[in-house]
Amino acid sequence: MSDPFADPDVIRRLLNESRTWAFVGLGDNPAREVYNQARLLQQRGKRIIPVHPDAREVLGEKGYASLADVPDASEVDVVGVYRRAEHAGEAVDQAIAAGAKAVWLPLQVIDEAAARRAKDAGLDVVMDRCPAVEWALRR
Repeated sequence: MSDPFADPDVIRRLLNESRTWAFVGLGDNPAREVYNQARLLQQRGKRIIPVHPDAREVLGEKGYASLADVPDASEVDVVGVYRRAEHAGEAVDQAIAAGAKAVWLPLQVIDEAAARRAKDAGLDVVMDRCPAVEWALRR
């Protein structure tokens, strides 16, 4: 049985066709994996939006304290949820409320209920996958 939250066509489309990624949990610490993932996608032409309670500028982009603070959040193609699994559901719910088009939960961030809520709300969902690895595999 295939994983409903790792559809290769959805992954390929999000990586190739998306323009704007909001990264929940993206702060200015280059030692964190979210920083590396955001930088990688930025280097590949994506606009990144840092979402972190500190709301600092990261990688040259203005930061916001929450998805609700992002102007025109409905224009965000993908919300990367780089929070621990126990906090992922809240970020997914904010992505749904903001009108985002997709959510991406990276490796080891698994919240089946939140993923199902997002899918039921019409969002594309990728869970337990790494954008960098998927980029290399599916480009």
